[in-house]
Amino acid sequence: MLNLYLAQAMEYDFSKKLEMFENRLRKVYKHISKLARKQEIACYRIYDHDLPEFPFAIEVYKDVVHAAEYKRKHGMEDEEHEAWLQACKETIAKVLEMPVDSIFMKVRQRKAGRQGQYEKFGEEKVERIVPEGGLNFIINLTDYLDTGLFLDHRITRNMVREECKGKRVLNLFCYTGSFSVYAAHGGAASVTSVDLSKTYINWAKRNMQFNKLYNDEKHEFVNADVMEIIRELPADTFDIIVCDPPTFSNSKRMDDTFDVQRDHVSLIKQLLKSCRDGGKIYFSNNYKNFVLDKDSIPTPYIKDITAATTPFDFQGKLHRCCFLIEK
Repeated sequence: MLNLYLAQAMEYDFSKKLEMFENRLRKVYKHISKLARKQEIACYRIYDHDLPEFPFAIEVYKDVVHAAEYKRKHGMEDEEHEAWLQACKETIAKVLEMPVDSIFMKVRQRKAGRQGQYEKFGEEKVERIVPEGGLNFIINLTDYLDTGLFLDHRITRNMVREECKGKRVLNLFCYTGSFSVYAAHGGAASVTSVDLSKTYINWAKRNMQFNKLYNDEKHEFVNADVMEIIRELPADTFDIIVCDPPTFSNSKRMDDTFDVQRDHVSLIKQLLKSCRDGGKIYFSNNYKNFVLDKDSIPTPYIKDITAATTPFDFQGKLHRCCFLIEK
């Protein structure tokens, strides 16, 4: 009798918490989706760990949803956890009025920065084409921890596009090349994209090709260690440099480790040498406690544009910082 009572109590508690999740999700979705429709934005975040019992980052990509559960000590057995995830998935589908099979769920580590983007998640590949800023991008909903399109840089990408006509652009740690596609669309004279991952360099090239922008005389894709590449960059070459490094990296393909707080000054100094006079560096990272050492950077033209580049769907929940540094 006691076991039955405990089981009923646990079921009641779960039901009440799930109802709380549904109510919260419904509230934020109503508000954020309204703003997204008004701005004609199809890909946006609707929920980010709003309730501690439901530690998800939930994003809408047009007609599908990517929901990542931050890994934590939940105390559930595997079967129990799977049932819990399924119930959450059904709740998300209910609120967003989408089929359950349009909700793609993952469990991820809460990592510092974006070094987890390269971690292979599953074997089955499910790709979609989604629109942003009048362009289209290939996302992968299953294979990796991230989809291939970081939604928090939506505004920053457009800033680059608006000022790159006729200019030489360098995109470092380019990931899947969304900044490169925006730059090409904006009429950049040349775009060089560099990343350590061959998979993401190929993905970046596919994004460029899908948008019918690829020109092998103007667009270069380099599969290499960024820290090695910047030491070899010619001086006074680029007009715009985009640099969004990981917080920390110790890839086997690198000769040394990289720590953004420790190494950002030397990195930015190298980039400034590669900039033409009047050139601009968009420098960002996701280290929550990052402090830019302005006094050690040899230019007085440094502007914190974090607030200006934070989209409405990330307000108050974004740990990324972003700076505009001019030579």
